[in-house]
Amino acid sequence: MLRELSLNILDIVENSVKAGAKNIRIEVSAKGNDLKIVIADDGCGMDEEFLSRVTDPFTTTRTTRKVGMGLPLLKMEAEMSGGMFDITSAPGKGTTVKSTFKIDNIDRPPLGDISSTIISLIADLNEGQELVFKFEAFGNEFSLDTSQIKRELDPVRIDEPTVLVYLKDMIKENIITENGGVSL
Repeated sequence: MLRELSLNILDIVENSVKAGAKNIRIEVSAKGNDLKIVIADDGCGMDEEFLSRVTDPFTTTRTTRKVGMGLPLLKMEAEMSGGMFDITSAPGKGTTVKSTFKIDNIDRPPLGDISSTIISLIADLNEGQELVFKFEAFGNEFSLDTSQIKRELDPVRIDEPTVLVYLKDMIKENIITENGGVSL
């Protein structure tokens, strides 16, 4: 198992980047006793046959190894914590991964360092790729859209180290504010 759900998010979004997605959306929300994570992209997508096997750890598109653990682990972690997992995809349309976890379940991994995860993903985006991150907790909401940030920064690049440090601190501060200091 991955120690933090933020590492699952990192793994799945890296797959979106490799699948040629131009737009990637990450939503993390806490409502009542549910922690929900949605990752959606407009990448190449998967056909029905591959989609039916994608949560099998021995199904992967990688050529460097014969196992793919990201989706199978996320599914297992969601189900072990009393939640659910769903994935939809279509060739040329993209992929959406949804997982829900019961916040008070002892088997739920912590959300972890989501601000570092988002910054790592922003730093690794290819030219023309955009990422939207939305965090909602207990009725409060925060969002970040790389396309808007890039417009505001122009001509400074979003992957400049000082910009990434600023964004990481901003994300971290907003998450603490939005979730009222509750550790997810």
